[in-house]
Amino acid sequence: MGLNTSAEAPLPVGQVSRLIGGWIERLGQVWVEGQITQLSRRPGAGVVFLTLRDPSHDISVSVTCFRQVYDEVADVVSEGARVVLLAKPEWYAPRGQLSLRATEIRPVGIGELLARLERLKRSLAAEGLFALERKKPLPFLPQLIGLVVGRASAAERDVLENARRRWPAVRFEVRNVAVQGVHAVPQVVRAVKELDALDEVDVIIVARGGGSVEDLLPFSDEEVVRAVAAARTPVVSAIGHEPDSPLLDLVADLRASTPTDAAKKVVPDVGEELERVRQLQGRGLRAVNSLLDREERGLAHALGRPVFVHPQRMVEMREDEVDALLARSRRTLGHLLDRADSELAHTLARVVALSPAATLERGYAVLQRADGHVVRSPQEVSAREVLRARVAEGTFSVEVSPPDAAEEAEEAEEAEEAAGAEEADASDTAEASQ
Repeated sequence: MGLNTSAEAPLPVGQVSRLIGGWIERLGQVWVEGQITQLSRRPGAGVVFLTLRDPSHDISVSVTCFRQVYDEVADVVSEGARVVLLAKPEWYAPRGQLSLRATEIRPVGIGELLARLERLKRSLAAEGLFALERKKPLPFLPQLIGLVVGRASAAERDVLENARRRWPAVRFEVRNVAVQGVHAVPQVVRAVKELDALDEVDVIIVARGGGSVEDLLPFSDEEVVRAVAAARTPVVSAIGHEPDSPLLDLVADLRASTPTDAAKKVVPDVGEELERVRQLQGRGLRAVNSLLDREERGLAHALGRPVFVHPQRMVEMREDEVDALLARSRRTLGHLLDRADSELAHTLARVVALSPAATLERGYAVLQRADGHVVRSPQEVSAREVLRARVAEGTFSVEVSPPDAAEEAEEAEEAEEAAGAEEADASDTAEASQ
């Protein structure tokens, strides 16, 4: 239940401190895990003072216990040890200070640590943090390498010297951190995040020399593992020696067995690369020479063919063929023209023979009425009707005579023909007598 306070009715400090103490008093005893960072055993004192720190966070709390409680584990517990203790929170009202009163202390053994690490490993693996598809490839030649390592350590010297021996122009961005103890986890996490934020850093190496399982625990911490998994930059883990396998090795994009091995895997050897370049140059030269030789042989073979040795022979052969084809085409065209001319002459003769003009040439005439109608029967005309007669040499008009007049005209014509015949006979007789 909240307290009813205001600026006009505030609570005294003592009352606030007593209230806090009352709330804490109701917590009862709790089991707490942490790492001992400070230990004070004053001679003759019946109380032991120590500081318990969370290895993953910058948080610590004071712990007190009776000497006989600590003496039970004094042989296996010292500063830096991880412990689990049963304690009751206490609030020291005069100073406003929280502390723990321990009634039992248990050291965290190697077996228990390994069991906890195995449980954490399974949990992180279930999230997919160790999946191969999450691994990022390393650049062939990094221009700037981030290095997270202990200050003035052998691991730092191994990485720097071996990398520069392999590629002298390589550059490093070094972050010196604590690699064991209570400050290791936050410093490593902060260093990885700082280097990952730098765009010019191409790869990050987290390196540490060998040590015991307890010494390498910071590199199996969940916070460190998640920080490396979230990094955009490829991360190389080079922790301890070959048998050591912290969880950082599983989440990193590449695991190196030692810091020296990390330098060899991240930085190419300039001598080896030059030799590889020379080999590639030799292979390229041999390939080009082989191609040129093959093409030269093919060209020589092509130039040796008759068509290239005596090119005019092919022209001469084709010339005879062209002449023969030309003569054949001319003959064929002449035959076609002669046949067409003959057919045209026959057609013209048939057309001329069948034309009306040829009929008129033979003495026939065509009679037409005034309206242009051709007269085909005597019943189509009337007496005294004027018709137009068309003959071969032109046209003239004729008048239709009555039937009697027609007979008289016929008789007169016959008489005229008879008279003409007699005159002809008389003329023939006269000539004979002469």
